[in-house]
Amino acid sequence: MYQSHPDEAYVGEPYYGDGSTYVSPPPRTRRRLIIAAASLVALLVGGVAVDRIAAARAESRTAKAFQDGMGTADRPSVHVRGFPVLTQLADGSLDHVDLTAHDIPAGGTTRPLPVTKLTVGMDGLKTSGSAEEAHADSVTATAFLSYADVSSALGAQVSQGDEPDRINATASLPLVGDVTVSAAVSAASGNRIAFTDVRAEQGELLPPLKSLLDKALDEPIPLQNVPQGLHLRSVTTTGDGIDARFTGRSVTFRPDSSSG
Repeated sequence: MYQSHPDEAYVGEPYYGDGSTYVSPPPRTRRRLIIAAASLVALLVGGVAVDRIAAARAESRTAKAFQDGMGTADRPSVHVRGFPVLTQLADGSLDHVDLTAHDIPAGGTTRPLPVTKLTVGMDGLKTSGSAEEAHADSVTATAFLSYADVSSALGAQVSQGDEPDRINATASLPLVGDVTVSAAVSAASGNRIAFTDVRAEQGELLPPLKSLLDKALDEPIPLQNVPQGLHLRSVTTTGDGIDARFTGRSVTFRPDSSSG
């Protein structure tokens, strides 16, 4: 007589009457590898967290040094590049740091011109020394000057010109009217912006208006609120203002360090 039997168990796997199959635990070597991998991941995650804390402290210190040196109302944003940061700090120098600051107040009393936005890239930023200053081996920077601030400094209404790297300046006087001239914008020595090749664009250049525009455009306007060690290389007009580009070596940001 035929008798039914439970399904045969897989070869090499013990069979239990309830149909369950026993699964043997992973070999001891495999468990050790799993534990080692988990430990390595935890170590790496912890190392990244510690490195990020170190980077945040370096960023805060740099932001404070710049704010103290340039007198900005708000601290600039700072980002330390490269990983790991801890080894850079141990060497006493950060490979590259990017900084962005807004509304840097004007320095000096002669046609003061504030910087609307300053973006700075610093290589070899020293991490030792006073917390109130920061020193970089080399720096590239761009200062954005809004037309509103340029107009206030020159005493004439300034806007983008019809040709590249030219501005339009409009002077107005009661009972005399308006006159608009175009001028080329260029970098001058001493971190100054020069206005040359002045051309009449609109209106009659009467003596009172000519005198007003001569006073505004004849002398280059100084940028007195950039750190010492930065040198103006070029200027470019945009739709909203003027971009002034700087480079420098061995630049220190400290209180009263702006050029004058």
